[in-house]
Amino acid sequence: MTAEAGRPGPMRVANCGGFYGDRLSAAEEMVEGGPIDVLTGDWLAELTMSILAGNRLKGRPGYARTFLTQMEQVLGTCLDRGIRVVANAGGLDPAGCAEAVSALADRLGLHAAVAHVTGDDLMPLAEPPVNADTGETLRAAPLTANAYLGGRPIAVALEHGADVVVTGRVTDAALVTGPGMWWFGWDPGDLDPLAGSVVAGHVIECGCQATGGNYAFFGEVPDLAHCGFPIAELYADGSSVITKHPGTGGLVSTGTVTAQLLYEIASPRYLGPDVTARFDTVRLEQEGPDRVRITGVRGEPPPDTLKVAVTYLGGHRNTMTLVLTGLDIAAKARIAQEAIWARVPRESFEQVHVELTPLGAGDAGTALLRITVMDPDPRRAGRAFSSAVVETGLASYPGFYGLTPPGDASPYGVYWPSSVDARAVLPVVTVDGVRVEVPHVPPSGPVLGEQAGGPPPGDAVGAAIPPYAGDLAAGPVAPLGTVAGARSGDKGGDANLGVWVRDPARYPWLAAFLTVDRLRELLPEVGDLPIERFALPNLHALNFVVHGLLGRGVAASPLLDAQAKALGERLRAVCVPVPP
Repeated sequence: MTAEAGRPGPMRVANCGGFYGDRLSAAEEMVEGGPIDVLTGDWLAELTMSILAGNRLKGRPGYARTFLTQMEQVLGTCLDRGIRVVANAGGLDPAGCAEAVSALADRLGLHAAVAHVTGDDLMPLAEPPVNADTGETLRAAPLTANAYLGGRPIAVALEHGADVVVTGRVTDAALVTGPGMWWFGWDPGDLDPLAGSVVAGHVIECGCQATGGNYAFFGEVPDLAHCGFPIAELYADGSSVITKHPGTGGLVSTGTVTAQLLYEIASPRYLGPDVTARFDTVRLEQEGPDRVRITGVRGEPPPDTLKVAVTYLGGHRNTMTLVLTGLDIAAKARIAQEAIWARVPRESFEQVHVELTPLGAGDAGTALLRITVMDPDPRRAGRAFSSAVVETGLASYPGFYGLTPPGDASPYGVYWPSSVDARAVLPVVTVDGVRVEVPHVPPSGPVLGEQAGGPPPGDAVGAAIPPYAGDLAAGPVAPLGTVAGARSGDKGGDANLGVWVRDPARYPWLAAFLTVDRLRELLPEVGDLPIERFALPNLHALNFVVHGLLGRGVAASPLLDAQAKALGERLRAVCVPVPP
């Protein structure tokens, strides 16, 4: 079926959650705040899979239980108004989550067709997975292994009459792409519409981050305390308008949408199971107050592999944080560590991470000394360590105090990105007891993209970078953030850092000034780690990927900023010569 054979647009897709723990009232706000056609929510960050695995080991459900709380609030209204619900809250147990939703409907006296999508769970693995970033082969026993499915199984569930679709591991954007396939009748070969839906899905997947949340220029966002969640009005050609319900707080502008487009991406070729979306073809237009139109998105065939998220138990860890105050901060940090390691030898732990974070400029003021130990033995990393830190309290630096009492070690998981042949994964949709297999159907034509030996990112499909003829050292010295916004986040063990200028006339300067070498100067914490830079001229933006900054992923990272959320703001605070 072609896109023209589907329903007229737009299809209004509302998001009510960007992570497991987001605002519980959001579902009700989106259902009651105005007309919508589909209600979606994203519960499955990479960290969440480790959390759910831990819950399952403790005998707790392997799905997001808060989804049931939200469904209790809105399910009746959704059924009355024909609003379909699509959520990846199924986590590691989509069938169990769907069964719980059905039981909830029965208790409320409602009849709901509840579908669930399986097939993403690849356990037990036939062979040890290879790390997609490092090429290493996993030696530990995997705890979970889930392939990132696309939108097609969601579309099939909706085509079979599902009122609620619960999935396990799917791509975040699939929660919009799947309903788009169902509504407009897109085939696998409708690459541009599919790519447009991926972009729309990427914008709204993180909830309020598209409507002014975590925005670099937050002073311009009205009533952030009551920020509304985003809506994507999706059209048959894949174009969309990002908006929010009237009367809610927050802001939808080309700036807030740009910030979210740059969040947790790598190459401008955004690989997915349904399509490769070219982020360097995205065009934004402020259509009106709190309305941003997205057009021009080009699509290419997807890679022939699916991303796989593998987790395993890495060991146990414990963190103690000491506060250093006044003069001689560096010397106090040295004395504190000497006292601690005299009681528990540093070399007795598998890993030790020490992070000194000044809370002011210079060697006077206040700083945090954060010491994390990691070890397979929970006793060694437990009170044997934390009690030893406390024991130094009267025989250490002046002004000694800590932020936490001594405690036990806690287990931590490790995220291990891998891949699998897409043909080896068979998604299955179950609707009211009927089982429907959804085999992989690739689009016709050659597969392009960086994983298939195609043209490199930033080729002629997107806009070119205009040259900059000025003096990069000229201009007043000011924080970079006075002219540029930034958003950063985690991609497994890597960190991404998107930077954009709001004045398009400054983009040639940004592209010439903010090189990889310059980024190392401005952010010494990236050290000599491998860094890639990608240009997105249509967005007046650059995106950097710092490989290995987060070690073995968020769940295992000992960093204070374990998800690199503040990396962009630290960059914006650095003073540089800015063009007049």
